[in-house]
Amino acid sequence: MLKGKKIVVGITGSIAAYKIPFLVRLLAKGGADVRVIMTPTATDFITPLTMSTLSMHSVIVDPFQANSGEWNNHVELGQWADAMLFAPVTANTLGKMANGIADNFLVTAYLSAKCPVFIAPAMDLDMFVHPSTQKNISILRSFGNIIIEPQVGELASGLSGPGRLEEPESILQILNDFFASRKLLDKKKILITAGPTYEKIDPVRFIGNYSTGQMGFSIAAEAAARGAQVTLITGPTHLTVSNPHIRRVDTESADEMYKACLLEAELADIVIMAAAVADYTCEKKSAVKMKKSSSTLYIELSPTKDILKELGKRKRKDQVLIGFALETDNEIENAQQKLQNKNLDFIVLNSLNEKGAGFGLDTNKVTIIDKAGHRHNGSLKTKQEVASEILDIVT
Repeated sequence: MLKGKKIVVGITGSIAAYKIPFLVRLLAKGGADVRVIMTPTATDFITPLTMSTLSMHSVIVDPFQANSGEWNNHVELGQWADAMLFAPVTANTLGKMANGIADNFLVTAYLSAKCPVFIAPAMDLDMFVHPSTQKNISILRSFGNIIIEPQVGELASGLSGPGRLEEPESILQILNDFFASRKLLDKKKILITAGPTYEKIDPVRFIGNYSTGQMGFSIAAEAAARGAQVTLITGPTHLTVSNPHIRRVDTESADEMYKACLLEAELADIVIMAAAVADYTCEKKSAVKMKKSSSTLYIELSPTKDILKELGKRKRKDQVLIGFALETDNEIENAQQKLQNKNLDFIVLNSLNEKGAGFGLDTNKVTIIDKAGHRHNGSLKTKQEVASEILDIVT
């Protein structure tokens, strides 16, 4: 799967850099065209000459080549690559990548990337588990980057725990699997919804829910990385998208999302409804801010239009429709009933009773049920991994 692929390998100043010559050799043997970037401190662990020999290309360390005065174009490299792989990545570089601190060529190349980015952290145990490191990893994951989790094992400090760089053979397999999966959705049109809806009470207040949109955004990023043309219809959220194959449509209310979904679903091959759409909206919305008074306030609510049910009615024979169900009781029964009543092909069940699953978390645990009643019981994973799990099954 790597034959002819253009891959940028970025190396930072970690003792785990000793593994990267083996990885670059494996990439080259697999037919990949490899270009290597090193931070200045990475050269203290392995030499540019070694990496140049194995990659068969000059290694870039600085923006300017000392001998010729030529400028190394980070933008050009970011546009050239089919994938960027940064390994090992130190806590220092994680922070720079997460916050856009472009004080070396490696980070400027990362910020110019127009391709999928793989990041493999490696560091001592205490540094890896520190809240700042974990926050930076979460930020990078939210940008759509693929985090290659470090392994648990003996570390350079003598401690044992998470922080050990994944082995070169495993990283190679991750890249192979990634490019193999991209072909499965090549040129497919996928519609995905994400986030909450806000139902206005007045210009200041609304009825909403705790959804952040992270699950839907993760599915959109994964689908785009697999080659699909993605339309992402989202409710209000702080999340952003960077993949050029994702077209974002912003909505606020359930009615706005309903209209957008009916329009966009007509051309979609696959529809994944991950949004947490409000079941009720205010019957009357005040045009001015409602003032507080001593009397009880009553708000009359009316049902919103059922987007999923309407899409089920209009579903083409060649179209796949996936719904989500967030339950707190009778989870399987409620999800199966929703699957049948709304003419779905699959339903993804989330339970708020599962620790680590639900709104506002980086992890999730889902059960995927098809219309024949077959169940896939997933384990607790990052939402990025759950997105991959969902797409593996429904496509």
